[in-house]
Amino acid sequence: MTETPLAPTHIRRDRFDPVPELARLRAEEPVSLIQSVFGLDREAWLITRYEDVREVLGDASRFSNKMRSPFAPGSEPEGQASRRAVSGVLIGYDPPDHTRLRRLLTPEFTMRRMRRMEPRVEAIVAEHLQAMEDAGPPADLVKSFALPIPSLVICELLGVPYGDREAFQRRSSARLNVFADLEERVAVIAESQAYMGELVARQRANPGDDMIGMLVREHGDQISDAELIGVSDLLLIAGHETTSNMLGLGTLLLLLNPDQLAQVRDGDQVDQAVEELLRYLSIVHTVVPRTAKVDVELSGQKIKAGETLMLSIPSANRDPAFGEDLDQFDPARELAAHLAFGHGIHHCLGAPLARMEMRIAFPALLKRFPSLRLAVPVEEIPFRSFSVVYGVESLPVAW
Repeated sequence: MTETPLAPTHIRRDRFDPVPELARLRAEEPVSLIQSVFGLDREAWLITRYEDVREVLGDASRFSNKMRSPFAPGSEPEGQASRRAVSGVLIGYDPPDHTRLRRLLTPEFTMRRMRRMEPRVEAIVAEHLQAMEDAGPPADLVKSFALPIPSLVICELLGVPYGDREAFQRRSSARLNVFADLEERVAVIAESQAYMGELVARQRANPGDDMIGMLVREHGDQISDAELIGVSDLLLIAGHETTSNMLGLGTLLLLLNPDQLAQVRDGDQVDQAVEELLRYLSIVHTVVPRTAKVDVELSGQKIKAGETLMLSIPSANRDPAFGEDLDQFDPARELAAHLAFGHGIHHCLGAPLARMEMRIAFPALLKRFPSLRLAVPVEEIPFRSFSVVYGVESLPVAW
């Protein structure tokens, strides 16, 4: 019988909380050497304090975001695999390429654009709530609500056929599994790129009114097919994986905290509650690893140029230096900027969309089903323990 591997400390959780070892490291050894993950066989510095994490995120001049190819050396002509794997993947770009590409995308994620999308998101939420009610309890909230809503929204935004969702959701799960076999990950990435390549080719021939079509019409000579594929692939994964896991895990947290649930259901300080859910849950364990461009020092530890840094978002967002009682969930909390969406030039492009979806979905769900409750003991809820994005695999509920 094969033993389940033990996840690295910085991605291990006890339900909603990082394991105590992470808090110990933050207090006693805030910059510690670990064995990196994501299929990279090398050591990395784990950064756990808020100020250090924020400093690294905010300084693109000293810390590079440039991603390394996940393909095995020699699997394709030298250089070709690397270019294909990371082309257009905005989170793995440094300036000036990052600046150029992000400037093309930013207009699609402005608050003004999000406000125009609100009626459609409200309609999507209402449709899924009605379907849940028609089917009757019990229901898996992940399958019925948390996953399909952001999936449909990002599909419509990008121009991806919603009927293809099962295939791209399967590929996303495989790519985000930190212990997935490297060959499997290579195959899934290639499959994802081939799928998105077909969509991009159709959009080049006949641009639609969606984001990919807009990029082709307005910036077709400024962005290559490889970049269009990479950008679209990244937005498709991020657009449904992060928000869906926030909706699922956030609902579980609220169900276990009835007083806070009532605040969100009744519309009291919903924006504030969403920010606290983002901070407290910090579902993305760590952002893209950074590489030190020069010798630097963080919390007294010297880091040499060329060395890798892993940034713990859950640890930073619960650092006592950032605020009081941060291991407690408090929807009325007011804090300076948390790091759930990152910081600096790589601050999450889709943050306005994710916030808008959660601001609409949480109150709507809790108002439609005021007696919403878990349909199984909390001990039976399966968590996504080995995923880059934390959450619950399923959430059986009744009402």
